[in-house]
Amino acid sequence: MTITRINPDTMHKNPAFSQGAVIESGAKLVYVGGQNAVNAKGEVVGKDIGSQTEQALKNVITVLEASGATLADVFKMTIYMVDGQPLEEGYKAASKFLTPDVPPPTVSMIKVAGLANPNYLIEIEAVAAIK
Repeated sequence: MTITRINPDTMHKNPAFSQGAVIESGAKLVYVGGQNAVNAKGEVVGKDIGSQTEQALKNVITVLEASGATLADVFKMTIYMVDGQPLEEGYKAASKFLTPDVPPPTVSMIKVAGLANPNYLIEIEAVAAIK
């Protein structure tokens, strides 16, 4: 099964995201619901966007692994961030997970007034494709 990331030469290239993705027919899709910075006890981890981004991504990875997928299988990610949070700090925390073996997915980043819990600063959804 192949995920082809689309980054046309006529468009800006960014190491954090791809412009598009094509998923091979017959792939099993894994949908990861919105993950926040909550640990296994249900406690919010961190009060800043960097620590919350890291925990939310760890939660995304946990769900992916439970379904047989990895972060490298993700082709679409949607990030909801509370307005006023510094995007740079969130990106810095996320960059720990952006290694050469993890091709960048397509990404939509949406600023919101708030999330389900007033202590949440970020929520991350993902879609992966596996055989």
